[in-house]
Amino acid sequence: MTTIGIIGSGHVGQNIAKAAIANGYDVVLSNNQGPGSLAGVLKELGPHASAATPAEAAARGDFAVVAIPITAIDQVPVEPLEGKVVISTINYFPDRLGHVPEIDNGSTTAPGLLQAHLPKSRVVRAFSMIDAADMSADGHPEGDPKRRALALSGDDTEAKALVAHLYNQFGFDALDIGGLDESWRVDAGQKAFVTHQDLAQLKENVANAKRNSKPRT
Repeated sequence: MTTIGIIGSGHVGQNIAKAAIANGYDVVLSNNQGPGSLAGVLKELGPHASAATPAEAAARGDFAVVAIPITAIDQVPVEPLEGKVVISTINYFPDRLGHVPEIDNGSTTAPGLLQAHLPKSRVVRAFSMIDAADMSADGHPEGDPKRRALALSGDDTEAKALVAHLYNQFGFDALDIGGLDESWRVDAGQKAFVTHQDLAQLKENVANAKRNSKPRT
């Protein structure tokens, strides 16, 4: 059985874990408070969930999800994630957590920062443009008129294919919007961010994105 290591166990990490378990995955959750702090979460998620340190979760996962604030990127373990697909849910909220000049001037993106921290990993941005609770509660079968579309971006084709498959399993259509340098098109403040949209609507919103849209706070 495939195991997903999840670094960050807040609402995003927990809901990805819930959706993953419902689709046949094992998950290893972690946070910076230690495995003991996750006893209640594990009880809710059931036997296919376990807790570990971030380094252990990174090592045990066949691939990983990083669901942390942008200010904590430097705490993500590097060596155990080498060669692995790493899904970044990280968003940029400067009014809450401070400005990052390299993002403001367009020289990088939020997932680009994680990729720079993990130079030997294959970072894909995903699950960053949907409310946490909807990750596990708003998926629908293919062809259902209520089925939503979500974007993904990354620089590795195989890594993006893995994420597109995960989206489909969780009940969402996938739209590949290009490399990490295009990920800003679904940032906070863009029309595609936290919007109920089908594939055609998402394509339109991505195409019409403006780089200097003010992030929502």
